[in-house]
This record gives sequence, structure tokens and C-alpha cells, in this order.
Amino acid sequence: MFIIYFIIILIIPLWAQMRVRGAYKKYSKVASSSAMTGREVARRILDSNGLYDVSVEETRGMLSDHYDPRTKVVRLSTNNYHGHSVAAAAIAAHEVGHAIQDQQAYAFLRFRHALVPVANIGSNFSWILILIGFLLGASNFVLLGIIFMAAAVLFQFVTLPVEFNASSRAMDEVVGLGIIRNDEERETKKVLNAAALTYVAAAAVAVLELLRLILIYTGMQRNE
Repeated sequence: MFIIYFIIILIIPLWAQMRVRGAYKKYSKVASSSAMTGREVARRILDSNGLYDVSVEETRGMLSDHYDPRTKVVRLSTNNYHGHSVAAAAIAAHEVGHAIQDQQAYAFLRFRHALVPVANIGSNFSWILILIGFLLGASNFVLLGIIFMAAAVLFQFVTLPVEFNASSRAMDEVVGLGIIRNDEERETKKVLNAAALTYVAAAAVAVLELLRLILIYTGMQRNE
């Protein structure tokens, strides 16, 4: 039973990664009708929303694109920064979606930012406490580890509406500004949906792990 469980939690994120890499590889070869680079797409959307103080920078790594709220910078991986593809436009618009959320003080984004230190502590210390609990047969340590892990799981769940909302804003912007044509909407959505799967998969795995530990803790309580 445990072998099947571990296979499942390994397969879910791998499947999500394959989907996002497959979609990205496919649509990074499809040139957008506007012929705008990812940088130009990001700059166009930022300027149209009055975000002149947010800069766009190139960063290393594949699919390392992100928005940094501390420095107000949209960072795009090399291929997306210079690329003219549908995938580059979609990902650039998605990251700018986070910048717009930041500007408008989007509630879930603010909540996620507030959870970051708690989630980091939960991720770093939960397994230490749980391992100590298992070795000593002390259910209290296991319970404390579960509480810490629950904070990390909550962070994963709060991330979902943040990412989905950023993708929704991205679609509105690229369509409204004429960055993509009507026949490119389907392709753009496929890129954004595939990327969202990685967050869904991460949340699903986190919940499964939390439930497994709760069951173990319940069993320990019965035996004490």
C-alpha cells in the first residue's frame, strides 16, 4: 500500500512537469502574430496599467520566470525575454499579472506574502519534529510537526488562486491590447493551463502527505 502511495506522489508532479514542458516546447516554436518579444509584451502591459516603476529583466534558467514584489521586477528567462513565440507572450503576461496583483493589493497575494515566513519554517522543521517523534515514539512531536506542515500546505493552497488569477489577468491583457489574435487564444490558454498544473500537483501532493501523517498520528494515539 505504501509503495503505491509513494508511486502516486512521485507520478503526480512528474506528470505536471511533463505537461508544462511539453506545452512550452510546442508553443515556443509558434510565432505570435504580433512578433513582440516577451520583454516587449511585458513592457506593453505594464505601461498600459501605469506600472512604469516595474522593470523587466532577463534571468538565467529554463522557465525561471517570476515577479519579485520586493524589487518590483519582472524577470523572464532568456528564451522568453527574447522570444517572439506564443509561449513567451503567455508567460510574460502571466508574470505581469502578478505585478498588477501587487499594484492592486490583491488579497490572496498579500495573504501569501504574509504566509511566506511561516511556510518556510513549516517546510524546514516539520520533518525534523516528525522524525524525532517517530524515533522516540512521542506522538506530541509528531503532532507539532503536522501543525508546522499544515502551515506549508496552507501556503500551497493560497498559491492556487494567486496563480489562476494572474493567468486570467494575462489573458485579458493580451487580448485587450491586441497582442494575440482570436485564433491564438486557445494556444495561449494551453500554455497557461499547463503551467497552472504544477501548482495544482504540488498542492495535491502536500495534502496527501498531510493526511498520511494525520493517520499515522491517530494510530500512535490509539497505541499510547
